[in-house]
Amino acid sequence: MSTSGRAPDGDAPPVRALGLVKRYGELVAVDHVDLNVATGDIYGYLGPNGAGKTTSLRMLLGLIRPDEGDVELFGRDPLIAGAKALDGVAGFVEAPRFYPYMTGRRNLDLLAAFDGAGAAGRIDESLRAVDLDKRDGDKVGGYSHGMRQRLGIAAALLRAPRLLLLDEPATGLDPAGLRDMRSLIRRLAGEGITVMLSSHQLAEVEELCNRVAIIRTGRVAYEGELAELKRTAAAEYRVRTTDDHRAAAVCRAQPAIFEIRVTDDEIRVRAEEPAIAELSIALGEAGIGLKLLANEQATLEDLFFRLTEGDPVAAEAVA
Repeated sequence: MSTSGRAPDGDAPPVRALGLVKRYGELVAVDHVDLNVATGDIYGYLGPNGAGKTTSLRMLLGLIRPDEGDVELFGRDPLIAGAKALDGVAGFVEAPRFYPYMTGRRNLDLLAAFDGAGAAGRIDESLRAVDLDKRDGDKVGGYSHGMRQRLGIAAALLRAPRLLLLDEPATGLDPAGLRDMRSLIRRLAGEGITVMLSSHQLAEVEELCNRVAIIRTGRVAYEGELAELKRTAAAEYRVRTTDDHRAAAVCRAQPAIFEIRVTDDEIRVRAEEPAIAELSIALGEAGIGLKLLANEQATLEDLFFRLTEGDPVAAEAVA
């Protein structure tokens, strides 16, 4: 483990994890995971349920000890610096919990008393930030699921965080709740808070995040810019010609085309843009007329399933 008990480094990234491993008996829940969250990111930690996301977050916060690897939050290791490593860090792992027989405000009063450091003076501001200032006198037991999620974020904001870690913040929300949660996260990021959120919901990550890590069975299959992932992945093209039988043979002769599927009325190929330009020239030279050449760029959903279900073509495309 590192020896990062030092004071926070203003230039250190909000999250740096290197080679994280967590085993439970023979099960390897997290397998040499590297994560790098930069200041200003809305960083999506994306993977199927059971992929190791929550275990990773627990290690980042020092709630459980890694079997191998290092963690630093703003340059400090939570296992060495203890609670001091969490200065400027807040959030929740799994669902936030509150006393249901108390009001939202009373729950925050108790949390602020534990936290100190001026947290009590931020209660009103935190409630306004999550649009609960008009429901703070209601008992939490009467809150909807979405309201409890937002109260969890309000509790995190009491710490005036620079980094907000959220575990599946949109799980169980209805469409209106999803809209409100996305709006809230964008607003907080716009106020200078770095956000790392774990999720298995593709639409949530695609709408919100600029950088992602995609985890599969405890291992990171991709980490980097979301736009770069989508740009470098080979797009699928629909091809219709005057002679699809001969055109398919021309496609197969192009070494830069990754995949060819022939249907009753068209050919579908996966390739990068330069290969498609070469294909169009080759078809013309073969005397085959093009009726249709349409690009269907891979969506995050396409890429997610290729990466998490072991499609070797996707792995090559994003390497």
